[in-house]
Amino acid sequence: MPARGKHRRPRTNHLTRGMVAAGTGGVALALPLVSATGAHAATQASVPAQVTAAAKSAPAAVPDVKLVTYKVAAGDTLSKIAREHTKDGSWQALYKANAAVIGSDPAALRPGTTLTVGTKTSQTATKSTGSTTESAAATSATYTDDLDGWIKESLDVMAKAGIPGSYDGIYRNIIRESAGNPLAINNWDSNAAAGTPSKGLLQVIDPTFAAYHVAGTSMDPYDPVANITAACNYAAAKYGSIDNVNGAY
Repeated sequence: MPARGKHRRPRTNHLTRGMVAAGTGGVALALPLVSATGAHAATQASVPAQVTAAAKSAPAAVPDVKLVTYKVAAGDTLSKIAREHTKDGSWQALYKANAAVIGSDPAALRPGTTLTVGTKTSQTATKSTGSTTESAAATSATYTDDLDGWIKESLDVMAKAGIPGSYDGIYRNIIRESAGNPLAINNWDSNAAAGTPSKGLLQVIDPTFAAYHVAGTSMDPYDPVANITAACNYAAAKYGSIDNVNGAY
């Protein structure tokens, strides 16, 4: 990244791996349909008319279910993560739910990888103000595990660190540099020849990533949020903002 003109859009056949888009963590939730049958099923005649009318007029309650994620740290194993962060402690179930992001080898966990470890139902908090009781959902920032979510999370980190940049500026440069593949690597330009190939969404070489790494993000240059944030920090120092970058940087 530091030398002007040394970056080109990586060729597709030089990407080391592919990333499978897994939506929100690669897990599809399905709620079973339960019907009342047999000797214990209530008949229409046994249900009071007013109860039946109320049931027809009341909207069905839909639980607000959110995914619970865990970011892999150095030294983590699926067994350890499953034991500490899942209800059943099964590493096999954890792997099955995250195979799309882990790959074919369950023992090959890359630090910085985001795994889905379960689900939770949003809590509702209430507070009283005089004679009025207000209900407020207790929410926290959540991000989708895709390009849109990575950019939004990076922008939040950048805002806290005082690093300028916009969604459009980041997105435009990502598409040019890596076509949105967080595992992209350039093995053919002058940086690669010098032993420091450009990596990740914004094609950062290791020395630049280390120099402009932002505290609180992963130390893995392939981690999408860490890569974007470090690249934007570098671009801010050299060009004023990632928004001012329109080519090799």
